Amino acid sequence: MSTPPKTPARPAKEHACSIHRSLDIVGEKWSLLIIRNAFRGQTKFSEFRDALGVPSDILTARLATLVEAEVLERRAYREPGARERSSYHLTERGRALKTVLVALQEWGDSYTPWPGGRVSLVQRAGTGDHVGLAFVDEKGAAVSPDEVALVPGPAAGTTW
Repeated sequence: MSTPPKTPARPAKEHACSIHRSLDIVGEKWSLLIIRNAFRGQTKFSEFRDALGVPSDILTARLATLVEAEVLERRAYREPGARERSSYHLTERGRALKTVLVALQEWGDSYTPWPGGRVSLVQRAGTGDHVGLAFVDEKGAAVSPDEVALVPGPAAGTTW
């Protein structure tokens, strides 16, 4: 019995589900860790490689995906006596992923805690006060996650 040929992954723009489209960009192993480290100030290929322990070929592919999706932008730089290289910087789209990273961190801290304590804290810049993510209604009032429902939107059609 022969195995059917693999169907290539559909481009992100073909998925009606926004979660599916998002995972096409940031759902590969290492992608969110690269973005996390960009928030921590890393910009150079060698910084990402050394901090994460990611193989160079995979890092190259993930950076290309993130640049193509306009999550990171590539900027040329040259250190004295060296050839020109690229650094990688968060774009507006990339900076908007901060809430995703914090949501994953909060989930991990709650459900898969590290025995030695939290590795990262989420604080208000300038004050050091703890902050966390919350659902709020259109008037700004906090809403319990138990009161939030995911329901079909106008484009759901048969994809729901």
